[in-house]
Amino acid sequence: MCLIVFDWQPSAAPGERRALLTLSANRDEFFRRTAEPMHWWTDAPGVLAGRDLTGGGTWLGVSRDGRFAALTNYRAPSETRPDAPTRGTLVSNFLAGERLAPLTYLERVAEQGQRYNGFNLLCGDFTRRELGWYGNRAEAPPALLEAGVHGLSNSLLNTPWPKLVAQRDALHDLIHADERPSLDVLIDTLRDPRTANDALLPSTGISMERERVLSAAFIETPEYGTRSTTALRVDLTALGLAVDIKERGDDDGSHRITRPGAFERAFEFDVKGG
Repeated sequence: MCLIVFDWQPSAAPGERRALLTLSANRDEFFRRTAEPMHWWTDAPGVLAGRDLTGGGTWLGVSRDGRFAALTNYRAPSETRPDAPTRGTLVSNFLAGERLAPLTYLERVAEQGQRYNGFNLLCGDFTRRELGWYGNRAEAPPALLEAGVHGLSNSLLNTPWPKLVAQRDALHDLIHADERPSLDVLIDTLRDPRTANDALLPSTGISMERERVLSAAFIETPEYGTRSTTALRVDLTALGLAVDIKERGDDDGSHRITRPGAFERAFEFDVKGG
C-alpha cells in the first residue's frame, strides 16, 4: 500500500454509530508485477487478502478471527537493497501465523527490522481493541495507536505529505457528516488524481517530476500506479464484530491489468466475542 487513512476508535461500544475502525487504502505498484485480487486463501483459509505473486505476501488483509494488517513502503531509493527480504510476508505472517498481540508481533519484527527495505506496518486485533504501528526507519519503537484519524503514506506515520493531509482531512469530514460513510464513498474519495503544488512536495531522492506524479492519491503513469483501493469498516455488535470490506481494482482475476480499475469484490463476515 502507498496511502492509508483510517479512523480508529478503540472505545467504541456496541450499538454506537461510530465504527471501531473505518479505513481506506490505495495500493500503488508496477503494473508488470502480477498479483491476485482479494480472496480467501486456500493455504491459509482464515486469511482474506490480495496476494503478490512475486513475493508471496500481501499488502493488506484481515482474518476470520479479527486480525488486521497492512503495509506501506518507505520511500528512500538510495537505501533500497535488491537482496532484502520481501516485506509483504510481514503482513501475511501476522494474519496466518501464531496469534500474537499486535505489539508483541511488532516488537519481534523490530528485532529484525533493518534486514528489510523501508516500511511501515500496521497490525491490529479487533477483539483486543488494539492497533499498533512500527516503521523500520523511525527512531521510535513499535507502539499502540491512540484514538483518532491517522494516515500513512511512504514516510512515517502522520508525516504531513500533501496527499496524506488531504485524504486524512477528507476522512475526518466524511465521518463528521456521516459516522458511517459507505465503502463506495470511502473508495471514491481516495481515488483522487489531483497532484499537489510543487512548493508542498517532499524531497525523497527522486526527480521533481516524479515527486509531482506521486503526490496524487490515485497515481496514473504508463508503467506504475494505483492498482487497487480497499475500504474497510469494523463494527461492534452485541455478539462480537462485523467486518465489511470492499476492493476496487484493475484485475478481474486473470492477473491482467485493465485501466481504469472497475472490478469489485466485497466480503462481510462476523467475528464472535469481540
